[in-house]
Amino acid sequence: MSIVTIRVWVHDLSLSLRYLCTPLQNVEFLNNPARFLDPYHFRVTFECITALKEGASHHIYHNALQVDMSLLDLEWRLIYVASPGNAELDQELDDCLVGPVPVGVNAFEFEGSPPSPQSIPPEDVLGVAALILTGSYCDQEFVRVGYYQNTEYDNEEMKLSPPEMIHFDKLVRDISTKPRVTRFQIKWYVIVIMLVVR
Repeated sequence: MSIVTIRVWVHDLSLSLRYLCTPLQNVEFLNNPARFLDPYHFRVTFECITALKEGASHHIYHNALQVDMSLLDLEWRLIYVASPGNAELDQELDDCLVGPVPVGVNAFEFEGSPPSPQSIPPEDVLGVAALILTGSYCDQEFVRVGYYQNTEYDNEEMKLSPPEMIHFDKLVRDISTKPRVTRFQIKWYVIVIMLVVR
């Protein structure tokens, strides 16, 4: 016996499925500027307009077919982009699931690992890189927040004459306070169908 999971997107509210809407209100970095090798620590604030009550779900059984209409958690991911021209070098620093999400203004703190120095080409360490925070619902990205991060040495001597070998313990980062926010239209209604195959 095996279980096959199928996701069906619907727009028919007669199925008694409510929707979840999450306008992003603010992203506040709690340790900026910081050492390059320090974790990222920030607070995300967003508003939930409407949602199912905590723990609420609906099941329909028909022979071997089970339909689970439930809201999934929101997934947040932090990505470091050292080389914009090479997506293979992007580093996913951390991710977290937030839920169940109550109606109203919600906030959570997120701590992400610093990028791995070994995965950054030496020529891309100093200067400007990108830091991206994404929010997703049921594998659909609904918001992307992009920041510029400037990395430099913590003393004037090394700034003026950078050593050939990168000294990561001497680097500091400063993240721009003016992000670029992109919102995407997604389907907030979902039915998760678990089909039992005998």
